[in-house]
Amino acid sequence: MKLKKIHHVAVICSDYQTSKDFYVRILGLTPISEVYREERDSYKLDLAVGGQYQIELFSFPNPPARPNRPEALGLRHLAFEVDNIEEEVAELVKHDIKVEPIRIDPFTNKKYTFFNDPDGLPLELYER
Repeated sequence: MKLKKIHHVAVICSDYQTSKDFYVRILGLTPISEVYREERDSYKLDLAVGGQYQIELFSFPNPPARPNRPEALGLRHLAFEVDNIEEEVAELVKHDIKVEPIRIDPFTNKKYTFFNDPDGLPLELYER
């Protein structure tokens, strides 16, 4: 097997319009395409992240809740690389998004912090 890169990350949301607003307006991701699949009563929004990776934002009727403990089994969090973590944290705070205190990775000496999307999905900012 020769994996080249991560192609996309799929996120299922409980309120499509709220999550779309969060990922597009607040996080600044660029919509690539949006489709409504009537047979599934489901939206799918493809979002560009820095022109390189892609997030697929899905809506489904009545999705089960995500286990929200820090060490729950499965995907732990989604991390975004940023140039200046303090500037990005200030932008999130302007939108009343709670952000954890900035920490230093003891192995890389890089700054990082966590916040949540509208459904509680843990998101990380990691400074280059």
